[in-house]
Amino acid sequence: MKVIKNPKTIARSVLLAEADAIRKAVDLLDEQFNETVETILNSSGRLVVTGVGKSALVGQKIVATMNSTGTPSLFMHAADAIHGDLGMIQTNDVVLLISKSGNTAEIKVLIPLLKRTGVRLIALVSARDSYLARHADHVLHAYAEVEADPLNLAPTTSTTVALAIGDALAVSLLEVRGFTRQDFARYHPGGSLGKRLYLKVADIFPHNTCPRVLPDTPLREVIFMISANRLGATAVVDQNGVLAGIVTDGDIRRTAYDHTSFWELCAQDVMTTQPVCVGPDEYAVVALQLMQEKDISQLVVADNTQVLGFIHLHDLLREGLI
Repeated sequence: MKVIKNPKTIARSVLLAEADAIRKAVDLLDEQFNETVETILNSSGRLVVTGVGKSALVGQKIVATMNSTGTPSLFMHAADAIHGDLGMIQTNDVVLLISKSGNTAEIKVLIPLLKRTGVRLIALVSARDSYLARHADHVLHAYAEVEADPLNLAPTTSTTVALAIGDALAVSLLEVRGFTRQDFARYHPGGSLGKRLYLKVADIFPHNTCPRVLPDTPLREVIFMISANRLGATAVVDQNGVLAGIVTDGDIRRTAYDHTSFWELCAQDVMTTQPVCVGPDEYAVVALQLMQEKDISQLVVADNTQVLGFIHLHDLLREGLI
């Protein structure tokens, strides 16, 4: 098939149409949004999200976002609700109903049944004069004038606006609740995202050896120490274990170019006296940021001036942080 229209041009028009609809949604935010947040925060139950068709898919995404940001939520398909799933609703829950028209058959059947349970109803709807909007306790106006497709039929702009308002609601609840980085880590323990949130330097460095030499250690022995431990560096410490500096592979190479009496040198002649250090209680992702900023591949782990060990770029790569 020969492509007559430019796909990139079509894509641009779709993105611009959806972006414009989201911008217009900003102006539609009113006191109803604040009241919705308060209703969900004051509820001792869960946020139950429901819808049909593409709205159901939007609802599932909103539920996933809510659960990961501290708002206990579950999804109930509107069609299944009237065939038994309504039993999952508890009187202290809040129900978020998503519908573009607000007049679908499933919604019209479901609303009276929900009202009998005494739950609060929130409408996420495009049509403010719809059955859903009229019977909800709060209305979030997800207005979409037209869909992005040329037939104005496929749910595109409307679902994008609904998703965006769902994100806005989740983030608002997160901030008002005072949801912290530690809270987020508790809900995301798996994968690289989880590790970025909870993995600390202390979880990593004990697995490495801690090469260290005295300031007067001959350079030949310094090289042996670095080679034996495969961290590309060794700490230089005094008799009390206090950090005096660090010698890296790079320090040795640079010194070899500059000194004809190379083998007469010792550790203190080539060491960097103020190495970049990281504390054991710091997050591993901070160690990664330091390495990237300083363009280095290892950090001394130190508690004040006491050397505890090393953390290497390869450690962070192995943990999936890179």
